[in-house]
Amino acid sequence: MPDSHAASQTAAVVLATTEASALRCPAGTLLDRLTGQLATLSVREVHVVARSSDIIHAPGGTHMIGAEGSRGLADDLRRVAKVARSSIGPVLLVAGDLVAHTEALAMLTEHPARDTRALVSEGERVAPGPSRPPVRIDGGNVAAAGSSFHEVGEAGGTFRGALQVGVSDLTRLAEAAEALAELAEAGCFGPMDGGEAPQLLLVGLVRAGVPVRAAGLGRLHGDRMVEQADVDSAVPRLAEVDEAEARLDGAVKANDGFFATYGVSSWSRHLVKLAARLGLTPNAITGMSVGLAALAAIWFSTGTRQALIAGAVLLYLSFVLDCVDGQLARYTRAFSPFGAWLDATFDRVKEYAVYVGLAFGYAAGLDATGGGPDGIWGLAVAAMILQLLRHVIDFSYAGARADAARVGAAWARTPGSLGDPADDTRRPVPLREPGRQAAPAGAGAVRAADGGAEQGTGRAAGDGDGPGTGNAIVRLSRTMEKASPTRWFKKIIVLPIGERMALIAVTAALFNARVTFVALLVWGGIAASYTLAGRMGRSLSR
Repeated sequence: MPDSHAASQTAAVVLATTEASALRCPAGTLLDRLTGQLATLSVREVHVVARSSDIIHAPGGTHMIGAEGSRGLADDLRRVAKVARSSIGPVLLVAGDLVAHTEALAMLTEHPARDTRALVSEGERVAPGPSRPPVRIDGGNVAAAGSSFHEVGEAGGTFRGALQVGVSDLTRLAEAAEALAELAEAGCFGPMDGGEAPQLLLVGLVRAGVPVRAAGLGRLHGDRMVEQADVDSAVPRLAEVDEAEARLDGAVKANDGFFATYGVSSWSRHLVKLAARLGLTPNAITGMSVGLAALAAIWFSTGTRQALIAGAVLLYLSFVLDCVDGQLARYTRAFSPFGAWLDATFDRVKEYAVYVGLAFGYAAGLDATGGGPDGIWGLAVAAMILQLLRHVIDFSYAGARADAARVGAAWARTPGSLGDPADDTRRPVPLREPGRQAAPAGAGAVRAADGGAEQGTGRAAGDGDGPGTGNAIVRLSRTMEKASPTRWFKKIIVLPIGERMALIAVTAALFNARVTFVALLVWGGIAASYTLAGRMGRSLSR
């Protein structure tokens, strides 16, 4: 039986297949520097794939398997497949010529999900090149990835040479690596060197339908080196960024709702730092949020104007802490399945407790707030049922997408051919197409990034697979993402939890519970219809 601690740690494959991996820096060579960084992270072993078979000893506690001599790109890819098939934990693939902040690598190896994610820089207009291949990011996922052979339409970012693959995706990594190795051996990619192995593997995963989360660099640096002048410039630049502050920035969601973004996240980072300094856990913050919500429900139940205002303030503070617990979990990397379940469960409990409190207060019939028992409980129950139905729509759609992805349904993600340079994920073609004539060597060079995909689009991965694809609903959704006002409109209209808490607090403080429930039913009904139409449209999209 595998050791659970070992299974939670990452096995790293350092692809030191370019001459730049031996360039000098204060820590020795770039490869020395990189293996030293890996020694400080949750990496249980390091495999170095190089053109030399010399054994390299890693500093610190990292277990170095050694440098394996490789005969070329196809051999590099097969060695990756070998590690993927034998690993019991996630596998980190990183270019040996990468100069990056340790925190940038930690965004991959230390993330509690231990899932598949790639280090990217978003919102750039970068000239094509083998060290900065373009990617298209859609709803937080890498929707398309390129190499010097594979094209990317409407690219809005670049891949920076580090990719972690979760345990559930290791088989598909091995299959993609082996398929790519065959194509490389057959000369399909032209004169491509070993330095492109990381981006080829990303292409293979994306075209195989593997959901790859985009880990954005933000203020952090991460770039692959070509010559000594690049190193001499890049290493000093690392000191310009406070990694602790960048880590705090990363803990605050960049793709949250409107109210959560501007009404909470604009200042909650100070609470996160305070909570971390006091040694509070995310679960403790969740408990405090529940306590404040319970107090808000009690104040609402008294029914007086002053009590409704006090309840509204407490409800807002409860939502603030509801955001802070997740931010603290990301900042301290103290995530746990139990904590995630606790947070999601008590979000519902808090909201329904507030509904009950409001109904009790209104049923008291106090003149100051225009209350009375007439039908208030029916409205409260209707609001609960509507919210329950909205959660069913969301969770059932997510489950259906996961099931469809497992069986290769076209509307979830359609695999693309690795031997085809075109960015075309619309056709359900197999990973390898026997008998298909490959494009001429050198054909399909990466196009310049001609699009400016916005960071944090808020769309579910797979809303549409390529430029110009999808039905009218999907195309309209994509068009609305291009402008900030319409993008925020999409976020607000679905009435996320932040907007619901704000709606309850404002209407309860200024009016009464009847107005609150009517507003929740009207806006919630519009949100449910909008969401259902969008889910159906995306499900039918090709």
